[in-house]
Amino acid sequence: MALSPDEIRQQYPLPVYNYRVTIGSEVASFSEVSGLSMKYETVSYRHGLSFTEGETVLRFVYEEAIAITMKKGVFKDHAFLYAWFSEKKPKNNIQVSLCDENGQALVQWKIGSALPVKLDAPTFDANANDVAIDTLEIMASIITVEIV
Repeated sequence: MALSPDEIRQQYPLPVYNYRVTIGSEVASFSEVSGLSMKYETVSYRHGLSFTEGETVLRFVYEEAIAITMKKGVFKDHAFLYAWFSEKKPKNNIQVSLCDENGQALVQWKIGSALPVKLDAPTFDANANDVAIDTLEIMASIITVEIV
C-alpha cells in the first residue's frame, strides 16, 4: 500500500541538507555545520571518612564545553563573521534550524555563549577551481534542542 505525503512526512527522517543558521539577526548560509553535541562530564569524589562509612562515592555532573565548526563561502561585502571574530565577545542567540521542504524550521539547536576561537582563511591554490571557504570554530557552553 502506498503512503500519502503526510504519512511520509511523519515516518521518514529529515534530510540534512535543508538547514538555516541564524547568528543574532543575520541569517547566514553555511555549507557545513558540525559538532552540535551535548555531553555531560562526571567527576567522582570520595570524602575523607569513606573508609569508616563504606564506599560512599559522590558523583558531580557538569556540561562540557562544545566545539562547533562552521564552514562558509567567502562573499564580497559580507564580512559579519570577521567582525564577530574581531569583537571577541560571545553571542547567546545562535540557532541552527533543520527545515522541511517549505523552509519551515522543524528542529532547532539553540547555541548559548558562543565565542569564536579560530577563523581559517581558504586554501589558495592556482591549480584548483574550488569555491573559497572560510572555516569558523566556536566554543559554546550550552546547546538546547527544541522540536518546533
